[in-house]
Amino acid sequence: MAASRALSLTAQAVRAVIPRRPGRLLTRWETTSSIPEAGEGQIRLTDSCVQRLLEITEGSEFLRLQVEGGGCSGFQYKFSLDTVINPDDRVFEQGGARVVVDSDSLAFVKGAQVDFSQELIRSSFQVLNNPQAQQGCSCGSSFSVKV
Repeated sequence: MAASRALSLTAQAVRAVIPRRPGRLLTRWETTSSIPEAGEGQIRLTDSCVQRLLEITEGSEFLRLQVEGGGCSGFQYKFSLDTVINPDDRVFEQGGARVVVDSDSLAFVKGAQVDFSQELIRSSFQVLNNPQAQQGCSCGSSFSVKV
């Protein structure tokens, strides 16, 4: 199995690549010791993000959030499923679902919220309420940073 699988932004492609596993229940919303202390950069997960991650991840898989240069606003978010935690990664866990962000990317998303959104035209993980972003594009996948 490859260490990383890219998540598609379309619901149809997600269903084709990552089968839905019905019957998997959410545990109560909880924070763990892997979440940093107050005052440090935190990533919060919405209930829909936790639920979707519990449906699509298996074993040690987690959602990796990265920030790359590009997109119409200068930086873009990249989501993928991964199984390898690197030394510079920060792990954020809520309700049994894990999101991992490398230290370089964390500087661009600290304080943000990760959500899973389902619309008629697409289903995707998204970054919401990013305090490090000055503005974003209309689709929500790219942003410019505050100077």
